[in-house]
Amino acid sequence: MNEVIAHYDKLIDENNDPARDPKPLREYMDKWDGQKFIESMQLNKSKSVLEIGIGTGRLALKVAPSCKSLYGIDVSKKTIERVAENLSMHHNINLICGDFMSFEFERQFDVIYSSLTFMHIQDKLSCIQKIASLLTNNGLFVLSIDKNQNEYIDTGKRKIKVYPDNLNDIRSYLLMSKLSVINEFETEYAFVTVGRKTSV
Repeated sequence: MNEVIAHYDKLIDENNDPARDPKPLREYMDKWDGQKFIESMQLNKSKSVLEIGIGTGRLALKVAPSCKSLYGIDVSKKTIERVAENLSMHHNINLICGDFMSFEFERQFDVIYSSLTFMHIQDKLSCIQKIASLLTNNGLFVLSIDKNQNEYIDTGKRKIKVYPDNLNDIRSYLLMSKLSVINEFETEYAFVTVGRKTSV
């Protein structure tokens, strides 16, 4: 985890901020999620939302205006500092610097979403089980997983170990966590799965 934190801290030092990218680069990043990903959350002004791996706020800038409250968690302190700047115009933001897997949340959420983050999580089943426990009844989990199966992110300056995602495994983990798969679709670079928590 320290390697991942250092990587994202260095990205901020290198002024890598997707939330501030020019339009062509923002459109490129949409190839992992995009408008259909946002629409899958079924947002409205009564909903509380959690983003796992909020980064510098690329997606949060689209989500924040459409929900009651947006919580974002990220392991990198420098990234959290930057996203606080990027989202400063919104007053429904709660930022957490920490590891999702070990952080103790004291509330539940109507929507939890994540894009380009699950590759850093080794125990994906435990992660999805925790997500399920944090969802309200009928709550939604919207996940974008990278199609890339490389075991390293290679920036040219450093190599970061990752744990590639498998769509069939994700689907199984959702079902094992009592989340119904209600939608799946493909983007150019990712698979998106939408799960719903239903009372049993």
